[in-house]
Amino acid sequence: MKSKKKEVILLIILLILQSIIYVLVGMNKSYIHIDEAYSYGLANYEIVEIEHNEDFFNNWYNKEYYEDYLSIQKEEAGNFAPVYENQKNDVHPPLYYLFLRIAMGFTIGHFSKWTGIVLNIIIYAFITIFMYLILGKLLQNVKNSKIKAMLLAFISSVTLASLSNVIYIRMYALSTLEILITIFLHIKLLESEKISPKLLIGIGVSVLAGVLTHYYYLFYVVILYLIFFIKYIKEKKTKELLYYTLTIAISGIVSLIIFPYSIKHIFFGYRGQGVVSNLGNIKEIIPSIFSQIHNLNYYAFNDLMYTIIVIIIGILIYANIRKKNMNKINKEEKEILKIIIVPTLFYFLIAAIASPWRVLRYIVPVCGLIFILVIYYLYKLLQTVFSEKISNILICILFCVILLSPFIFKLEPELLYRDNKELVQELEGKLNLPTIYLYNSQSAGFLNDILLFSIIDESYIAKDIECTEENIREIVKDKDITKGIILFINDGQKNETLIETVKESLDFTNCEHLQRLFNCNVYYIY
Repeated sequence: MKSKKKEVILLIILLILQSIIYVLVGMNKSYIHIDEAYSYGLANYEIVEIEHNEDFFNNWYNKEYYEDYLSIQKEEAGNFAPVYENQKNDVHPPLYYLFLRIAMGFTIGHFSKWTGIVLNIIIYAFITIFMYLILGKLLQNVKNSKIKAMLLAFISSVTLASLSNVIYIRMYALSTLEILITIFLHIKLLESEKISPKLLIGIGVSVLAGVLTHYYYLFYVVILYLIFFIKYIKEKKTKELLYYTLTIAISGIVSLIIFPYSIKHIFFGYRGQGVVSNLGNIKEIIPSIFSQIHNLNYYAFNDLMYTIIVIIIGILIYANIRKKNMNKINKEEKEILKIIIVPTLFYFLIAAIASPWRVLRYIVPVCGLIFILVIYYLYKLLQTVFSEKISNILICILFCVILLSPFIFKLEPELLYRDNKELVQELEGKLNLPTIYLYNSQSAGFLNDILLFSIIDESYIAKDIECTEENIREIVKDKDITKGIILFINDGQKNETLIETVKESLDFTNCEHLQRLFNCNVYYIY
């Protein structure tokens, strides 16, 4: 009893510590990605994109107009319809947006990055718990297994991949949790002599939640189902196969009853068709996989994966030369490993090939699992050539190196946007001036920078206008421009020509380039 109490206390301490780390990283998040802007807008706004408002372009607006897209207003507090309606018209299922909408209810009237980050911090507390439970099963025959499982779960939750997942305000943290819950429940199913109705309900609910969060979850659960389908067929467990199949099928049917638009998204939406197209693009398969392996190394292993692989190969060669008996994995561990490794690798490969961009977020739900699998295998190999005590010391040293490598090698989580901090502060403070965005609709992407417009007092999005002196003077008519203006110019335009025209039309002589953003440049003209 005392031992269990100590374990709970240690787990709570680790969860508090990881949460503090997340808050510190979150404090350095200085901007939001276009998809994060969509997260807030889709959870609360009346339409998918603010630019689709009829009067959006070629009008002056105050910052509240843009902040309305990113936040819930008092009169909208009880209206959850956008959660469903916007997802129907977009490309994702609605569950994550429901949770984000609830979180946004704590900051009514203004935008805060913390609503999304705190939601992910809470989700990650459960991710660490379920990672610990899974590792507890894998390491159950190892001395001090619970402590080791806790430490490895904690380390997996503070890699750059996990930090990126926490501060990126999208559905990927929730999807990570649902994959882990699904895996844990299937391990329980593997261990069960008889299928319990409670366990089947748990699996059904986890599958339902997973499908309603992200369609890529299907890659995982389909392979997991096939593993158990083959297992039950081999073992001639017809009744168990029937109950299990019914559970998965009912989850799928209920998900379609709740959100029938999944069919349109998967089979007829541009993202679904894009997945099929990418899977068929043979030339890009290998580059896509290698690109995501590079992301896996950098973010999931803090740029140490290749070093760990070299160590593993070295141990294998040494053990072979010395004819050492390999530290064998028992049958029970092999079964558990199979139901983790096979769907995890399948998910990684399909997500790497099928995704529209070669970025971390598409593989991040399985980064933690890949991390613990590699460390688990390394630990087993170390015990082949060293004593348990030395193996423990070596793994602890590796953990320390993993934790310190971001500081030593100046590695950062993805999409931290630390370099935008000064621009945000300037535009919110001394350079909060009338702002014009010369917007080329052929290089769209206004939501990339909506955060800035939600802090600038007055702004004007000039869509595809002819940049003449007369038009520029007309735009700033009645505006106080004695201290200058801020000028945004997105890609595909002749910036120098446009800047000169603006300067001449407003009798300004100076231009200062403030920042290059994702697809536009920001200038101070005075």
